[in-house]
Amino acid sequence: MDFSPGFIAQVPQSGADLRWINVGIGLSFIVFDIGISSIFKLGLGMSLAIAALRCIGQLALVATLLQTVFETENIWLVSLIAFILNFLGTFETVVNKSPRRFQYMFPAVLVAMLGSTIPTSIIGTKYAMSAEKFWTPIQYIPIVGMLCGSTISGIVVAVSYILKEMVENRDKVEIYLAFGATRMEACRPVIIEALRLSLTHPINNMSVLGIIAIPGMMTGAILGGADVQQAAKLQMIIVFMITASTSLAAILTTFSAILVVVDGEHRIRPDRIYDRKNGLQLLPGKRSLKSGFHWVVSGLRWCVGRFCGNGGEGPELRGLLD
Repeated sequence: MDFSPGFIAQVPQSGADLRWINVGIGLSFIVFDIGISSIFKLGLGMSLAIAALRCIGQLALVATLLQTVFETENIWLVSLIAFILNFLGTFETVVNKSPRRFQYMFPAVLVAMLGSTIPTSIIGTKYAMSAEKFWTPIQYIPIVGMLCGSTISGIVVAVSYILKEMVENRDKVEIYLAFGATRMEACRPVIIEALRLSLTHPINNMSVLGIIAIPGMMTGAILGGADVQQAAKLQMIIVFMITASTSLAAILTTFSAILVVVDGEHRIRPDRIYDRKNGLQLLPGKRSLKSGFHWVVSGLRWCVGRFCGNGGEGPELRGLLD
């Protein structure tokens, strides 16, 4: 079973030479959706148009960049592209997809994305796909992109459910805390349900593949002239990798949210939960450049204190952890 980069690179090209006029014809389906939105007054016309234009611009830019990356086969450039994909996925998750956010959500989601997509993609391409060089651009970058796209939905579902429970049903958790439960014991039902919801889509997706739906990657390989059996086995591996990456990212983000929203004193901290209308929260405390600067300075003073031997105790450390 050969899933080496040559298998993907040597797929015959289809006879059709697609041009921008073909893309314009395909865009008529979006125009149809905009018409449906106008008839039923759904208010989605502008969103559909913006999403379609973003899709065209982003894919055109990515195609141009990836063509250069594929030709160079530079491992550092591949690493940079993988990081950028995860960074943009984190931005999309935190800024555009999440109705509520928690303090330090951006770095927490970024770590979860990198900690799930990178190990899964390396192990999957190296061992499951038997690739001699797992970082070969033509194979590794598309896999990382697929993992990032699917992981976003799992993170959003898990975090949205946890923050919703902490805002709207916090009394249930507080009862457990009042009777002496730790924050993990009190939040256990919330954690379990959040993880179950985040894995519902990957499970349902695996259940219908092949019988009801033929996935996009397998369809593209078949249309390109690849062997159907090889394309099916490759798609199986990809789906399994997506499920593992989604579950790992959901777990990391879920526990990050719990550790932030319920502090070390086992108290629910609603002040660490923000609605989307409040903007992106990257720094604690007041949302100003001055407060962020003082927070960074306090952290530097604490580090200097640690190295100078005074243990870093005092207002700086307390302010950093509050």
